[in-house]
Amino acid sequence: MDHPRSRALVLSSLMLATLLAVSPQPVRAQAPSPDAAIDAARSAFEALADTDRKAIQDALIWTGDYSGVADGTFGRQTFAAIAAYQTRMQQPPNGILTLQARSALLAVAQQARSAAGFTLVDDAKTGIRIGIPTKILPKQNVNPSGGGRWQSADDRVTLDTRSAPPDATLQTLYDRSIAMQSPGRVVSYKVLRPDFFVVAGETAGGKFYTRYGSGPEGLRGFSIGYDKAVAPQFDRLVVAIANSFTPFPAQATPVPVAQNPVPAQQQVQNKPQAPIVIGTGIATGSSQIVTTASVASCKDVQVSGLKPRQITGQGPFVLDFADTVKAQPLKANRGNLVEGASLLVVGFVDEGGKASLVALPAQTLAAGLISGPLQPGTSGAPVLDLHGALVGLVGPVPTERRTIAGITPASSYPVVPITDLTGTVWDRLSQKGESENQNLKMADIVRSVQPALVAISCRS
Repeated sequence: MDHPRSRALVLSSLMLATLLAVSPQPVRAQAPSPDAAIDAARSAFEALADTDRKAIQDALIWTGDYSGVADGTFGRQTFAAIAAYQTRMQQPPNGILTLQARSALLAVAQQARSAAGFTLVDDAKTGIRIGIPTKILPKQNVNPSGGGRWQSADDRVTLDTRSAPPDATLQTLYDRSIAMQSPGRVVSYKVLRPDFFVVAGETAGGKFYTRYGSGPEGLRGFSIGYDKAVAPQFDRLVVAIANSFTPFPAQATPVPVAQNPVPAQQQVQNKPQAPIVIGTGIATGSSQIVTTASVASCKDVQVSGLKPRQITGQGPFVLDFADTVKAQPLKANRGNLVEGASLLVVGFVDEGGKASLVALPAQTLAAGLISGPLQPGTSGAPVLDLHGALVGLVGPVPTERRTIAGITPASSYPVVPITDLTGTVWDRLSQKGESENQNLKMADIVRSVQPALVAISCRS
């Protein structure tokens, strides 16, 4: 009989089979390598940039060879994972990946992500950011605790997000997770740290994984329960989901809209006449904007379909328009660039021929430099501290977007400190009051500056 639940089970099985096909089960590496081989592999691994090291570990999660944290730190587990992957690829299992081998590994991992529909999601219910395999968990709802819920078509896999009550602590939640009783429930892994805990194990017919993290806004977490029948395929997804979990994303990673925009070169090929976003402008008056984008090299600069009647300056540039620009003059406190401080960059990027506003984390490196996963289009974007004060403008950002496994890595970029800017609009910015010492939510910071921001386009 063609029962709806049977059809759902078949569909879920086919999806998991697809994921398994692109991410074959790991083959145990050959006999343990001597310490000299591990040291050589460590030297080669640590010679890579931090983003490259993390990308390799993340890719090995998707191939099913690695089950640790993608933190860029080399150890025996990373060595064994690389060696296992090399053995399956019929390469010498020495733990050293050539440039060609790394590219192939990242490509295989991307296929696995695509097969699962793995997407970073900002959960509106709890505020966390987490990776969801949307093709495996297509059903979305609200769980009884008020958080988000994602499930497989046959309900064999459930992922719930949660915000803890105000009076809860990591210790009380951890103790409760350990003490829970149900037939056949066994805790196989548990760890409690000052800022997070993990409890995982098995039940009579399934497996579970629970994680909570703490932050200035309380405790946030998620749990996954899944049938043992799908465990061989879903175990690796649990690791990928756990590595993607960010309880307080405003301080850690870019918002999802910043992920995987269409490359500018592809847009030019598909729509040669369409303008490309080259920068972000800040309104300083009803018909004037300021930017650091390379507008001088563009013959046809446009802002909301308007062409400036005059461009002055040598960077920052001032664009004057005959008509009113659809933006409000910037209102913000004046801040200072402090080395090592956490920052937020709010600007535009080109996505499929359309300008999309993104918020990206950054950090002050030194005078005149910040580090972050910036993208073409963020030249001229405001750089704000976590109190929402303007500390500078992003300098010129290269037009070529560099990605690793589909993600833009953090790099260093020039910044024009607000203290270096002169003029009426900058002088009107007030100094931060001492009472303004409370970090704001990322959404509040974005809302405060969004009315003053415009996308600057160039028609070739």
